[in-house]
Amino acid sequence: MEKLLIEGGHPISGTLIPSGNKNAALPLLAACLLTDEPVTLRNMPDIGDIRTMGEILADIGIDVQQVDPHTWRIHAQDVRTNKLSADLFSRIRGSITLAGPMLARTGTVHMPRPGGDVIGRRRVDTHFLALTGLGAEVKSSLSFRLECDQLEGADILLDEASVTGTENAIMAAVLAKGTSVIRNAACEPHVQDLCNMLCNFGAQIEGIGSNTLTIQGVEHLNGGEYTIGADYMEVGSYIALAAATGGELLIKNAAPEHLRMVEMVYRRLGVRFEVRGDDVFVPADQSMAITPDLGGAIPSIYDAPWPAFPADLMSVSVALASQCQGTVLFHEKMFESRLYWVDKLIWMGARIILCDPHRCVVQGPSPLHGDEVKSPDIRAGMALLLAALCAEGESVIHNIHQIDRGYEHVEDKLRSLGARIERVVDCAD
Repeated sequence: MEKLLIEGGHPISGTLIPSGNKNAALPLLAACLLTDEPVTLRNMPDIGDIRTMGEILADIGIDVQQVDPHTWRIHAQDVRTNKLSADLFSRIRGSITLAGPMLARTGTVHMPRPGGDVIGRRRVDTHFLALTGLGAEVKSSLSFRLECDQLEGADILLDEASVTGTENAIMAAVLAKGTSVIRNAACEPHVQDLCNMLCNFGAQIEGIGSNTLTIQGVEHLNGGEYTIGADYMEVGSYIALAAATGGELLIKNAAPEHLRMVEMVYRRLGVRFEVRGDDVFVPADQSMAITPDLGGAIPSIYDAPWPAFPADLMSVSVALASQCQGTVLFHEKMFESRLYWVDKLIWMGARIILCDPHRCVVQGPSPLHGDEVKSPDIRAGMALLLAALCAEGESVIHNIHQIDRGYEHVEDKLRSLGARIERVVDCAD
């Protein structure tokens, strides 16, 4: 295992090019199963979760080639087995997106339970209710078995706007017989990326970007090439890192059209950035002052499905708020265990009250001191990294494979921006 050593107190400044959207790359890899022709995916993030997904595809007989760090070529000419490896499948949450395309392609899939961040119960019911609506039979115990003779188009109302549940429903419906309507669909940018790629390959999908998708099933999809958009979670994270450390940062090709709600929320924390065409500029002169609600009330920041504030930026926003003047309540509505990491931030000197599993109150600014902490999940890991960059003295972050799952070459990018950070072997492990 490895760990990060960070010397705090150095601004994050310079120019950054963000990686491709992790949350788009995973379902796009899964969608390659829907065609027997070659698919080339460009701007793929070079991170652990993507490599694991590639291993899963190779394990079932798919020809998987990583042409270069950011280009993958997938050719699902044959699917050797419909039984997915429990060891590989349990490493990442995104593996669940294989259910729909495997069912559409082979008619049967044996699937273990998916893995991923431990941030609370992450139900999979929506996935299977949608697939059942399209004609699949689902049997579950410690694992899942899905079967169908022929997927049939249907009018489906999802019981929640699940991103991966929507993606599974889309991928099953594009090869189903007849017309499908998916209502209460998630419409995040990565769901839009999936729909756009499938349409490029011959799928017929209407309503992309809305919560109602109409899909006319086709008999066959073509192969081709597709370029994944920027990871707006990474962009949002680095905006916070620059602001918290007092740096000036230009983020190139940042997909600012996906940052409007992030901009609104960050402004409430006293952080602003400028949109310059496709780029985002973070100036050094931030007020870092929390804006009260009308009447001087303590403001509340909460997450919700798109286009609301994304859950994956809640952790880094809590750490950012610890460096802002004022008081703010964070309400994590989507995952009941995501906030449990804040005890580590408190050990570093942050003034935070964890009210319950879903809410915490942050009062800042807090002078932080270096400490030795362990990353519990991808986003908490980045939040602890923000805290370490702001802290006085040296910090050590263990369990950094969690950060590596979602952020590409994080120490290299930060070092190029002025951070004092080093990756070393963790002898204690």
